[in-house]
Order: sequence, then structure tokens, then C-alpha cells
Amino acid sequence: MKHNFGAGPCILPQNVFKQAAAAVLDFNGLSILEVSHRHKDFVAVMDEATDLVKKALNVPVGYSVVYLQGGATLGFTIAALTMMRDKKKAGYINTGTWASGAIKEAKKVGLDVNVFASSEDKNFTYIPKDYSIPTDADYIHFTSNNTIYGTQFHEFPKTDLPLVCDMSSDIFSKVINVAYFDLIYAGAQKNLGPAGATLYIVKDEVLGKSTSPFLPTYLDLKQHVEKESMLNTPPVFSVYVAMLNLRDMLANGGVKAIEERNDAKAALLYKEIDENPLFKGTVYPEDRSKMNVTFLLHDEHLSEEFDKLWKGAGIVGLPGHRSTGGYRASLYNALPIESVQVLVDVMREFARVKG
Repeated sequence: MKHNFGAGPCILPQNVFKQAAAAVLDFNGLSILEVSHRHKDFVAVMDEATDLVKKALNVPVGYSVVYLQGGATLGFTIAALTMMRDKKKAGYINTGTWASGAIKEAKKVGLDVNVFASSEDKNFTYIPKDYSIPTDADYIHFTSNNTIYGTQFHEFPKTDLPLVCDMSSDIFSKVINVAYFDLIYAGAQKNLGPAGATLYIVKDEVLGKSTSPFLPTYLDLKQHVEKESMLNTPPVFSVYVAMLNLRDMLANGGVKAIEERNDAKAALLYKEIDENPLFKGTVYPEDRSKMNVTFLLHDEHLSEEFDKLWKGAGIVGLPGHRSTGGYRASLYNALPIESVQVLVDVMREFARVKG
């Protein structure tokens, strides 16, 4: 058995994999890979995948859900264009690589970007606090979870301005109040499904109000909402697997139950990191991510021996991002706590041997 701690594409429940694999061979007589996105069978899939998002997150009336392509990287631009108003100003919080990418793209489309809070001064090892949110911006943007450095917002910024969030790596991992946001976007490949689809949850009243002189049809969320995710050929397979995963999620207690399981997994691993004399966490404890746990060996000379031990236990995907080194255990929704226990046991055994 493999224990997949990879940061993405995500681990999914085994029964979801099995259903998806079966549909590749037979989806009502065709392969899901060849069925027309206009066929009634797939239209039903898209409708259900959309409705299940609304049910799982209790999306209120007045919001639309669409599945697009391009990942959150394209979402940086779509969000900026969608929310641009007469001021042509935006406020951003910089908490790492993906937040930095969003800032860069907002500037490219002509926004005056005020980075009013940043943790770059300490290599993104904490979530900024005690900041003053600008009042003259068209919107405020933040990235809820930092997959590379291992930090997470446990409280969202408080503002009366329109709020936009990239939730790619922690959406569906905990209960959220969608009504607090004007726009949420998230790549599917962390907790929702395979890479290829990007989820957008948008307040209807913000659509069609962009003041950007440059707004191609494909980057106009209003167009996608009106066409119900069918403006062009959608990522059919990714949407289908997302639908299966959402079904499974709701059948097993929904987001609230998932949050409880994720809390338990994170608590188990962080406890071992804090108590094991060979390891140390990399971020401020109060800002630790429950999705991406980053840690180091106190003595990096021991890494070759430790690597051999965890690989021998069937663990995969544990090395940290190439830009940070160390280790990163991603605890996405479908990872069972039994896999976390395997990693904890390996860490304890390593401490016993080297102690």
C-alpha cells in the first residue's frame, strides 16, 4: 500500500478512482473521454457537479458556480478583470508563491496593487496580522492556504470591500461562509478532482461590471455563467471525477465531517513534529496549515537515512517543494489518518534508532 502525501494532483477516495476508471471504458455506451459535452448525459453531469458544490458549501442564493480551465494561474487574471472598477486599485496580501503570482497578474492587467500585508520578510513562515486594509480599493484578495511554505489563514480578513480568495488548496477541507466572499476560485487538483478544471463561485451582482478595456470573452465570468460552463468545451473528465468525489464527500458526512478528520490528522502529525527531537516545524505554530505540513530535520546530514526509512514504509510525495527543501506532508481530504500514523511511526522509529 502506498501512502500519498503529494502536494498535487490530489489523492482521491479509492471508490472514486474505480468509478472514474470504469467510465473511461463505458459511460452509457461511450467513454467519458469521448462523450460530447453537449450530450444530455454529460449536461446532467455538469448540472449535478454544480449543484453538489452548492450543497456541500451551502452556497447562498445569488451566487453562481462554474467549472473552467486554466487553473488558478488563469484565475489570477480572471479575478482581477472581473473585480476591476473605476478606482483601478486592488489590495493584496502576499503570503507566498501563489499570492505573489496573483499580485503580478493583477498589475499586468493595469491595476494599481497595494500589497498592504506580507510575510515575505520572514520567508513566508507566518500569516500577516495587525494590518490596515485599504479603503480605496476595488477589492481585497488573499490566498487562503500556502501549499509551498505551509501556512493557512485560520481567520479571514475583515473588510466591507469585495473579498476575493484563491482557495485552491483548502477548499472543501473545512466549513466556510461563502456569503462572506464576492469571488472564490480554486484549482480542482487538491481536494476536488484531477487537474484540468478550476472552480469559480461568484456573487452574481459583481458580474458584468468590469471597467477593464481589455476583457476577452473567455476571461469574462459573466459569459461563462450565462453559458453554464459550456462557453467552450469544458474539461469533461475532470468535471466528471469532481462530481463523483462530491457525491462521496456528501455521503460521508459532508464538509463538517471532513473538517473534523482533517483536524485530527493535522494534530497527530504536528504533535509528533513538536515532540520528536530530530524534527522541527518551519512556520509559526498559530499559522500552521492543516493541508500542507512542512518540517525539517534538525540535522540535514540524516536526510539520506530518513528518506530510506519512509520510502521503505510505502510513503510517497514527502519531499518539500524544490524552492524550500525539507519535507512536506500534504493531508488532503482523502488521505486516511492511518497513513498519517504510518509517517508518525516512521519518525518515532527514526528517533529511537538515532537517539
